[in-house]
Amino acid sequence: MRKIGARILVIDDEVEIRRFLKIGLKSNDYIMLEAANGQDGLGAASMDKPDLIILDLGLPDMSGLEVLKSIREWSKVPVIVLSVRREEREKVEAFERGANDYVTKPFGMAELVARIRAQLRDRILEDLEETSFVIGDLEVDLIAHKVALRGERIHLTPKEYALLSILVKNEGRVIPHKQLIRDLWGEAYGDDNQYLRVYVRQLRRKIEKDRMRDQYIHTEPGIGYRLEYVSAP
Repeated sequence: MRKIGARILVIDDEVEIRRFLKIGLKSNDYIMLEAANGQDGLGAASMDKPDLIILDLGLPDMSGLEVLKSIREWSKVPVIVLSVRREEREKVEAFERGANDYVTKPFGMAELVARIRAQLRDRILEDLEETSFVIGDLEVDLIAHKVALRGERIHLTPKEYALLSILVKNEGRVIPHKQLIRDLWGEAYGDDNQYLRVYVRQLRRKIEKDRMRDQYIHTEPGIGYRLEYVSAP
């Protein structure tokens, strides 16, 4: 019996490329999902939860970089950019947006499969890290993307979830404003705390039951935020 491998989402508008990839990936026991534009690709990434994404930059409805930026707001899934663009600045921008690897067209299937395997190995090592947290009455499952308070599911926006994930993984540590801004929005936002304050306020409304006293997200004035459970007196 053949072993069924990882699920790989290909977001590329070229039918020939998708057909070529499907043959090559199937021969290596991977399951290929596909989308011909950015919107469908984002939908598939969200609904199907692939193990890896192969992303073309030149999509018909939106830039591949926009797709990448959107994915990085809520997921760390490995993304390999596949593009005809060879300029260094294009590659640098893709990596800055969160790409894990960059392959230029035309490409050889053997090389691409080797790069896929390398990314999946790295992902397995990351998954060995702690992914489920219970902090007071707050439960966060980073694999299932689920957040619950006292057993009741809480629905967060992608950005709220990304913010909570950073705080949870650094429980008890103060995360500076600048680091949070960089991780959530990128270097371009600099030291502008306005967006960060808005999302912290929104997140507090959803996980803090006592509006007069913070039990989870604590402000360190002039420094940043810390997530730590403090029981009610």
